[in-house]
Amino acid sequence: MKRILILQGPNLNLVGRREPALYGDRSLDQWLNDQLSVWRDLDVEVTLLQSNHEGDLIDALQAHGFSGDGIVFNPGGYTHTSVALRDAIAAIAAPVVEVHLTNIHAREEFRQTSLISGVCAGVISGIGFGGYDAAVRFLASR
Repeated sequence: MKRILILQGPNLNLVGRREPALYGDRSLDQWLNDQLSVWRDLDVEVTLLQSNHEGDLIDALQAHGFSGDGIVFNPGGYTHTSVALRDAIAAIAAPVVEVHLTNIHAREEFRQTSLISGVCAGVISGIGFGGYDAAVRFLASR
């Protein structure tokens, strides 16, 4: 069984309530929890973790990055600002897929640059919740 961490950064706990015109009105947590049985059927054990704190995200990358089979990571706003998260991803063995609910390249100019994309195995942006499913399936097939 493959072990995959879905790691989410700041404010993603508010999806469903935060800017519904942009992110929709469904909770990301609810969608992810509904998907767990689907992923189990693919022989994938998924662990979910969200934090608003950069250090907690780094700790999770390091903890899972040498023992797990992959990480699906939506770093939220840290995508555009955190060299520390980039360094943590570069240091670990597990492949990381960067995921964003919205198309960051069609948003504000400051959101169009990802500091972490260059050290990730792949990037999925702009297809909503389905991006998480695509990333899990990609990692499961490796």
